Amino acid sequence: MQTFSKTILFTDSDGCARFRSEDIPLPEGTAEARLSRLFAAQALQLRESPVGFRSNMHCTSSPQWLFVLSGAMEIGLADGSSRIFNAGEHFYSADLLPPGASFDPAIHGHWSRQIGDVPLVTLFVKD
Repeated sequence: MQTFSKTILFTDSDGCARFRSEDIPLPEGTAEARLSRLFAAQALQLRESPVGFRSNMHCTSSPQWLFVLSGAMEIGLADGSSRIFNAGEHFYSADLLPPGASFDPAIHGHWSRQIGDVPLVTLFVKD
């Protein structure tokens, strides 16, 4: 069965943000156009970040898909690792602050930044 690779930014059991991947089955449609099941969505939001944009460390407020429509985005984690997502790429952001925790930027969340000379345009789809 065909699958769609879902990159997930999540909060691990130690409270730190990490990346992992999982496959979403594509059981519907035709051989030429495989489809997943329908997913519920509450809202979508567009964002444009200018050249030079960089956020502070933060956690995701609620789980959401993030699709890079143009430009490139780097996501950095407290452990010093980072990943770059280019136009056409995506990830599912679910690095929530653990229940009862006080935000500590040395442990929790991620930062993001625009990279290159093209403004970053992203689409957020809220669960």
